[in-house]
Amino acid sequence: MVQSKEMSLSSVVTQAAIAATEIRPWGSFTTLEEGIGYKIKRIEVNPGHRLSLQMHHHRSEHWIVVSGTAKVVCGEKEETLGANQSTYVPQCTPHRLENPGVIKLILIEVQNGEYLGEDDIIRFQDDYARQ
Repeated sequence: MVQSKEMSLSSVVTQAAIAATEIRPWGSFTTLEEGIGYKIKRIEVNPGHRLSLQMHHHRSEHWIVVSGTAKVVCGEKEETLGANQSTYVPQCTPHRLENPGVIKLILIEVQNGEYLGEDDIIRFQDDYARQ
C-alpha cells in the first residue's frame, strides 16, 4: 500500500513539472501533458491579439475552444469558432489563431507528430517581430 502511494505521488510530481506556463506577447500557454507523438496545451490569447501566421513541418494540431471567440486562418480557409467548437490544422499548412473578442480566448490544443519541439515553427508574419 505504501509503494502505491509513492507511485501516485511520483506521477503527481511529474504532472506538476510538465504543467509550466510560458508567457508570450499574445498571452500564454501551459503544457498539460506530453507523451510519445502527442502534446496537450492550454492556450490563452488576450483580446485583440493573435499568434503569428505559421506552419509546422512535423506536427498537426487540433484546437478546441473552451471560452471566448477564435478567428482561425488555416490554409485558404478562415472561420470563427466559439465555445465547444473545434478545428484541425494539418501538418505543413499555414495557420493563424486570433482573439477578435473582448474576453480572453481559452482553448485546448492537441499536437500530434514525430517531433513536437517549439523550434518547429516557420513564421511567415508576426505582429511582435519574432523570427
